Amino acid sequence: MSRFFRQAADSDSESSDSEESLLSSDEDASPAKPAAPAKPAMSRFLRTANHSDSSSSESESESEDDSDNEDETQKEAKPKSRFLRDSDEEESDEEVKRVVKSARDKRLEEMEATGRTMDNALKINDWIAISNEYDKLARMVQRQQNVAEPIPPFYIRTLIGLEAALNAALAKEKEAKKKMNASNARALTAMKQRVRKTVKEYEKEIKHYNDDPETFEQEYAALAVPQVQVRPEVVRRPAGVEGEDTEEFTQIGKGGKPTQYTSEGIYKSLQAIQEARGKKNTDRADQIRTLERLLEVAVTPYQRIRVLLALVSSRFDYNASIASYMPIEMWLSAQREIDSLIGILIDDVGYSVQEITDDYDDLVERTPESEKDGVVCIRGSIISFVDRLDDEFTRSLQNLDPHGNEYVDRLKDEKGLYCTICRAETLYEKKQLPDPLARVVMRRLEHIYSKPDTVLTALESAVATSNIPTKLSLASQSTPSALIHALCAHLYKSRNSVLRTRAMLSHIYHHALHNDFHTARDMLLMSHLQETVYSMDVGTQILYNRAVVQLGLCAFRSGLIKEAQSTLQDIFATQRVKELLAQGVHQPRYQSLTPEQEKAEKQRQLPFHMHINTELLEAAFLVSSMLVEIPMLASIDLEEQKRKAISKPFRRLLDFADRQVFTGPPESTRDHIMQASKALQHGQWEQCRDLIQDIKIWSLMPEAASVKEMLAKRIQEEGLRTYLFTFAPHYKTLSLALLERTFSLDRRAVNSIVSRMIWTEELPASLDQSASVIVFHRVELTRPQQLAQILAEKVGAMVEQNEKALDIRLGGATVWGDRADGLKGDKRGEQAQERRGRGERRGGANTRGSRGGRGARFAQGLGSQMTKTR
Repeated sequence: MSRFFRQAADSDSESSDSEESLLSSDEDASPAKPAAPAKPAMSRFLRTANHSDSSSSESESESEDDSDNEDETQKEAKPKSRFLRDSDEEESDEEVKRVVKSARDKRLEEMEATGRTMDNALKINDWIAISNEYDKLARMVQRQQNVAEPIPPFYIRTLIGLEAALNAALAKEKEAKKKMNASNARALTAMKQRVRKTVKEYEKEIKHYNDDPETFEQEYAALAVPQVQVRPEVVRRPAGVEGEDTEEFTQIGKGGKPTQYTSEGIYKSLQAIQEARGKKNTDRADQIRTLERLLEVAVTPYQRIRVLLALVSSRFDYNASIASYMPIEMWLSAQREIDSLIGILIDDVGYSVQEITDDYDDLVERTPESEKDGVVCIRGSIISFVDRLDDEFTRSLQNLDPHGNEYVDRLKDEKGLYCTICRAETLYEKKQLPDPLARVVMRRLEHIYSKPDTVLTALESAVATSNIPTKLSLASQSTPSALIHALCAHLYKSRNSVLRTRAMLSHIYHHALHNDFHTARDMLLMSHLQETVYSMDVGTQILYNRAVVQLGLCAFRSGLIKEAQSTLQDIFATQRVKELLAQGVHQPRYQSLTPEQEKAEKQRQLPFHMHINTELLEAAFLVSSMLVEIPMLASIDLEEQKRKAISKPFRRLLDFADRQVFTGPPESTRDHIMQASKALQHGQWEQCRDLIQDIKIWSLMPEAASVKEMLAKRIQEEGLRTYLFTFAPHYKTLSLALLERTFSLDRRAVNSIVSRMIWTEELPASLDQSASVIVFHRVELTRPQQLAQILAEKVGAMVEQNEKALDIRLGGATVWGDRADGLKGDKRGEQAQERRGRGERRGGANTRGSRGGRGARFAQGLGSQMTKTR
């Protein structure tokens, strides 16, 4: 590599040396030159740079420089190293002195250079350049103030001169015949406004400078003299010895001055922190450390409340990103501080934190004695802190691996969070604030409505051990269900319709979780939520879907197969079960989600411990569909009617299984159910029972043994009905004893099933009690009769759709809490009752094909059962 490039890349540590060193080195080396031509001596700067290189680079440079001639005379002709020079050379080096300038002097020189540039621009009347340089000068002065240095007299002189130049330029512009260009005129006008504002800001300094410039400059020189601080000697102690004062470090603020926090300066420090909050270069961690120190020196309750409000807000501001979650240590600290804040407000009734208060001075100490009503109202929001704390807890669970120990450890913190919510509830009960109290009660309800009784009891025991005196507690309500009922009843009185709706859905979910199907179903139907749920927010819709799904599982566990199938039908018809339950993100087939949509979907996801097992849900739905669909398929003779499916997802899977050429042993849950459906179609109820009971997912359902026993009994009954529908055309009479032996049922059960089928006109037969046989009647419909029956079904469906459209047009959809009061719905109620009467008189027995919207299908499936239970 060339020596020029090598030396250009070397260190520039000696760049401040002048060219005299180069001349001196050449003069020293000149008497030692031999007659033979030699290379000129390198300067000290270029030569010492080579010495700073590594040993490898030195060897390369020596090999390249000495490749032509390596005799001793040329080696002696080379200049010596600067470390081997004599005293004369050292004296010549001392003549070049290095000037060291402080940062303050450099800033002043930079400001003066900017001022000279502005003077040059003033001479040519270039106000655009003046505006740019003025901005730069203003930033320099701001930087000067940030490091606690006084305003230099040069800046004041520049402001005075600039103001005079502006006035002269404006007067000249008015009298001038030829105006300046538009951009220069705009810059002149802008400079006029800005200089006027700055002059007003520094009015006191300008007046002082105009009165006595020399005194002003002397004061500046006195303030600008740096103070020499003597560093105290630090005595090092042995490792095992502890002194009285172990603090060896002092926090240094701006300007190199030590920062001390006292109770008298708390409000000024809080004001400075509030002003810096949200700015771009604010150090959030440093703000939190400062507030922690302020909390240590706070004395009065007012000071502690003010510092805690600012500290909790700063902790929540620490993590500004929505995608990530708050650090767990930071979250625990915020929880402790919120508990401390609530404890202060509960113990001292003279202080209150409210969102809306009168204006007050933030820099003045306030006491209950100085207030009119004896209560110091401080601007803040405890309920917002509780909401944010709960949201951050949920967000951390969303981002953690649910199958790891970290998720379990994080879940243990829910007990402390529940205690914090109960403390806030106690506070608002004591302060008698109904709106925040309703929000806190809703947060408490959301933590326990889906929990088993054992978990709920553990949470309430933690509240009892913490001595939190809440009015609504497990000790006062005796049972978990009574506690849930008390919390929901409190929310039903709230003025917020969203809280009332969510309380109703949580109450329905809790009843369904405890197998109280009829109560949960009646609450859902009488609330009319299925009519208005589509206009609600996404979170409420997710809660509605969870309540409906849990209601379907409750019906399945209770043995109400038809109700379970009709309840779960609408969820599974969409083929987006996980998305509707907020347990997964649905990816559309022919389009992709935008990053914003995907982020919003992920934020809505429920934590893993609140998930409903979708595989168990699918098994319950498919088994219910099998027990409803297979007997119906056997009862239909016409192919056109067979194409009308009650459960399209089940029928789709069944048709796919029928098209399979080879069917192997069942592996998944769907395989078991499809093979069981085929066995049930052929009357092989025992094989169907074994296949259904072999499904392993039933072990995840509570009371699995009773569920399997119930399914075996229902398979026997539906197997009997399917057998009668399938083989009725081949019999004239059929013995009841044969049915008893075939399906392992007693005589009473067989009589009940057959009698019900004859009564509902599903089976054209009669029962001979004396001979204990079923006598079948052949009723073959003619083609016109079949077409008339199909036409009647279509007309019935059309009439029902028209009635629903009329209900919508008359405004039948209202909020469930507003339906009882008011007289607007009386006329609609009379019309609906009249239409129901017409429907009963018509006696539409076959309404299988007339199904409307989601709410209508749900009401149709459960309404019949509701009328029977009454």
